[in-house]
Amino acid sequence: MLILEPALQKKYAHLKKVLQDLGSVVVAFSGGVDSTVVLKVAVDMLGGSARAVIATSPTLPARELEDAHRLCAAIGVQLQVVTTNQLEIEAFVQNDATRCFHCKTDLYQLLSSVQKVTRFQAIVDGTNVDDMGEDRPGIQAGKALGVRSPLLEANCNKSDIRQLAQALGLTNWNKPAAACLSSRIARGLPITKTSLSRVEQAEDLLLAEGLTQVRVRLHGEMARIEVEATEIAKLTEETRRSRLVAAFKDLGFQSVTIDLEGYRAGGGN
Repeated sequence: MLILEPALQKKYAHLKKVLQDLGSVVVAFSGGVDSTVVLKVAVDMLGGSARAVIATSPTLPARELEDAHRLCAAIGVQLQVVTTNQLEIEAFVQNDATRCFHCKTDLYQLLSSVQKVTRFQAIVDGTNVDDMGEDRPGIQAGKALGVRSPLLEANCNKSDIRQLAQALGLTNWNKPAAACLSSRIARGLPITKTSLSRVEQAEDLLLAEGLTQVRVRLHGEMARIEVEATEIAKLTEETRRSRLVAAFKDLGFQSVTIDLEGYRAGGGN
């Protein structure tokens, strides 16, 4: 039995019951903390009746797919990879406020196909209490297709989830929040394979410098860098600054800026 505070112990018990009662689940897995907790508890409760599925596409950074494989291996479950391409969805490419709705609809339709083949009872995701206070059109897509959210049903917030992840021995319990690459493209600018690749490579450069939470927001030919406020000074160290500016321009950016507000969720909106 995990050693948790009473309130969190109650939520954990509820989470286990939700998953156990479902009997068999396809987990919409991303490699983030939320879906990893759902997967871990699902495997603990259901064993082979829990399946992890991740969708690979131009919007998924390669580093996230690598992390997903590693996490599933540690949990002891095989990761099923399905392939999609949201760039073939005109409404997604237009990149308006409904972008996430179209992306998640595409994802959950893919997972529905897996569910039909396996005859598992439900598709589950990592949506939690804190997500409900944000602009998340993707949540509406999940509801429309009958996706269950065990963390939400157990009244778990992001703090609860990180505590559970640490108690469960999950190595990504303190992993920074992640989002698909399309969230970096300013709304109204069409999403292209070139722009997604440019953003991914730019963020890889920043991560290689030892920065922990990074976003490279694309505004036409300008890159707007968001990092934690405590790490902004690292970007202004002369050797690193000049090296990064040259590397960003090699990627095709005409100008590079640092957002002095620092990283914040939804900064691309």
